[in-house]
Parts: sequence; structure tokens; C-alpha cells
Amino acid sequence: MLAASQFHFWSRLSSGSVFAPEFPRGVVIAFNWAFGALLLLALVQIALDLGTLATMAVRRGGVALPDTVRYAAAGVAALLAAIGVAQAVRVPPVRDIAVTIPDLPAAFDGYRLIQLTDLHISRLFPQGWARAVVDRTNAAGADLIVVTGDFIDGSVAMRRDDVAPLAGLRAPDGVYAIPGNHEYFFDYGGWMRHLSGLGFRMLPNAHRVLTRGDAAIVLAGVTDISARAHGEAGPDLGAALARSPAAPVILLDHQPRLARAAAARGVALQLSGHTHGGMIAGLAAALGPANGGFVSGRYDVDGMTLYVSNGTGLWPGFALRLGRPPEITRITLRAAR
Repeated sequence: MLAASQFHFWSRLSSGSVFAPEFPRGVVIAFNWAFGALLLLALVQIALDLGTLATMAVRRGGVALPDTVRYAAAGVAALLAAIGVAQAVRVPPVRDIAVTIPDLPAAFDGYRLIQLTDLHISRLFPQGWARAVVDRTNAAGADLIVVTGDFIDGSVAMRRDDVAPLAGLRAPDGVYAIPGNHEYFFDYGGWMRHLSGLGFRMLPNAHRVLTRGDAAIVLAGVTDISARAHGEAGPDLGAALARSPAAPVILLDHQPRLARAAAARGVALQLSGHTHGGMIAGLAAALGPANGGFVSGRYDVDGMTLYVSNGTGLWPGFALRLGRPPEITRITLRAAR
């Protein structure tokens, strides 16, 4: 139990960072299971203790809780952790949503884009997993592919082979991306150059105009809100939209917390990730305040649609999913009628 509880300490010893456990994949999976089981066991035992105290208060006397109940709680925690890790490491299914965009040109009615986010390519999500995600994404048949940050956990040298399959992403209107906060942990400049070399059209505080004949929509992106802490340019929506035409705007922003500011600027649709959907159902209340109240799924933010993906992968330092499955999100744009 002590060894499992120090998972992040061992990770730092292995790579110099808690964000990149450099062990064989099976060991990373085992650590996540054991670490997750400890945390879940703590929660279950606290619940048992509170229940016991409540029963004692009602009965005004002592209550004997059989040891078998405690051992059963440990078994439940271990089983839930195993299910959670299995859910976390699988190749995500395609999740379909439709978003109505005010003033969407008729030529873009039915336009499909795929959002990938929080891939966290690492020893836990290696080359084989990345290749399977690419194959499933390409097979989904979108007009456009976007990645809203947190591609990796590790340096370019550590992850070069694992990210190589991402060069295979294909869509008629291209593959666009923005950085997430984890890119800043591992040589931001190096990763931006490497991702560009893989074919990603990066949008750090920039935009591109997508056209269908005379009709247009604007795809804009901003840097992560943590960028300034690492000496890099922070998110600047004004710069991202400078000299953009009067057309519906789709914004890529890794973190959802600034969604109200985007809505005030007239953005029609914001795509975000970062929260991993809360990872475990019921944690949204705890994660909400740090993310503007936006944790998982679709939100109407002052007339703007915000979609917060549960994520395609997950940070390898706590890879559990219970009730918050991973996703490859296929978004179909619809014109208001």
C-alpha cells in the first residue's frame, strides 16, 4: 500500500516529472489500478465510518461492524479500480452530437468535424493506441479534424515514436490544433515545431477561414491559460479574431473556464477539454469551480454553445474512468431554422 501510494514519487524518479511515468505499460497500468484502489478504498471506508457513527447516534450506543464488511469494501474498491482503468485505456468510441449555429451558411449545414482532446500520449497511451485512434478518427469521415490540446506527456525525444501515427490523420479541410497545458511542461517550442512537422496546422491565438463557395466560417484557436506562467504568450482572443470576416466562429480553447468571455465576443461554438469529464461520475461538483462550472458535455453559455469533451485519453498519473467514458467527438453543424 505504501509503494502504491507513492506512484507519483516513483514517476518523478523515472523521468524527472510526475506527468510522465517511464515504466513499461503494464507497470503503469498496475500502478494506476493500485493507486486508484487506495483512493476508492479511502472513500468507501469513510462512508462506512459515517454510516456507523450515524447508526450509533440513532441507537445511542455502540455498533459492531463485522470485519467482513471492511474486507468486502476493499474488494469493491479493487474491482471498481480495475473497471476504471480498463475504461480509461480503451480506444474511445465515436460520440455524435449536433450543434445548431445561428447564421450558419446553408453550404455548411451538415458540416462535420471531429474533436480529439487530451490524448496524453505516453507509456500508457503508446504508439499502438495512437494508431488505433487515428484509424477510427479517419474512418468517421469528417470534413475537419481538430485537437484541443494535451497531446503528450513527455519530451519530444521520449514520445517521438509514439506520436508518429498522428501524422496519418486526414480530413478534406485539414487538421488543426492548439496546445494544452501539458505541452508547456515539456519544451513548448519543441513540441509546437514537432507537431507542425506532423501536419498539424497550429492556431496559437490565430484563425483560419474555411470556405464553401462564397460561404465561410472562422476556425480560431487560443493558447492555454497556463502559458504565461511558463514565459509564453497567454490566450488572446482579440488577436485570434483580428481581421477575421463576419462569419460564425468556432473557437478551440483547451480549458473551458473562459467560455463566458468567448460568448461575449460573439463566438458561436467553443470546443474544450482539460477536465477529462471529471473522470468519475459525481466529481463534477468538485472540479466545477476551477473550470468556470464547466466539466463535461454541452452547455449554453449566454447564447454560445460550449462543448467540453470527456477526453480521448487521460493523464497517466491517475487513469480511472467511472461513468465518464472517453470519446472521439463527431460534431455535426446545423443551421437554425
